[in-house]
Amino acid sequence: MTRAAEDPPRPADAVDSGDFGVSRRVLTREVWLVLALSLGASAVAAIISLTGVLTSGKAISGQTAVIVGSRAPGRPWLDLAWQVFAVVTALVPVALVGHFLARGRESFRTIGFDLRDRIRDLGRGTAVAAAVGGAGLLFYIGAHATGANLTVDPSQLPGNWWRIPILIAVSAQNAVLEEVIVLGYLNHRLDQLGWSVGRATATSALLRGSYHLYQGLGGFAGNVVMGVIFSYLYRRWGRVMPLVVAHTLIDTAALIGATYLLGHVSWLPS
Repeated sequence: MTRAAEDPPRPADAVDSGDFGVSRRVLTREVWLVLALSLGASAVAAIISLTGVLTSGKAISGQTAVIVGSRAPGRPWLDLAWQVFAVVTALVPVALVGHFLARGRESFRTIGFDLRDRIRDLGRGTAVAAAVGGAGLLFYIGAHATGANLTVDPSQLPGNWWRIPILIAVSAQNAVLEEVIVLGYLNHRLDQLGWSVGRATATSALLRGSYHLYQGLGGFAGNVVMGVIFSYLYRRWGRVMPLVVAHTLIDTAALIGATYLLGHVSWLPS
């Protein structure tokens, strides 16, 4: 029996997704749903948060944005349970993306989220982290000095034994969530929908900036630039994994570094 006789007819506006054709409408709806359950919702929350900051009557730089805070002050084991719960549930949209890719007879390997090239990914990711992380720190200090950014307090966790492991886990979770969805998945789907590289890159970068608006306009601008750089590197290498490595290292350095440096060095806003 031929393939044409085995498979159901393709929709007239089918978009190629692996060996499985889905309509453009279905694929577009899929993208909106993934974003609504993940970083698109975070972007809306960040806009609401920034609105509150701008209408508070206080200087932006005089207000604080906390990245990781205690979820049960004074109750360390309950706090730990909530922290682990938050990390695990934040990754559910990534699993959903994996499901949608598999539906189209693709996989995470399609966007380069795998361990095929571990050594090269680690090397590239470390180099990107050093360059982007250093520039990002300088940009943050400058933006805060101009009053365009809130004071970012990466961690207000209590000094329990699990503080550092949780900060590393949060860093990895943020990296996987953002790079798999906003970098790999979104660019891949927009390519399938026929978007130009420039339009897809701009969309990915602006989305990345928007869910960092809770940090202020400096956080938005810095992450838009980071989004453009990451999109370029993703397309150049064809792999999202080096950028996951880079993002994990950047966030780990920021969260752990700030835990021990805030209030102890004069050059870091606190």
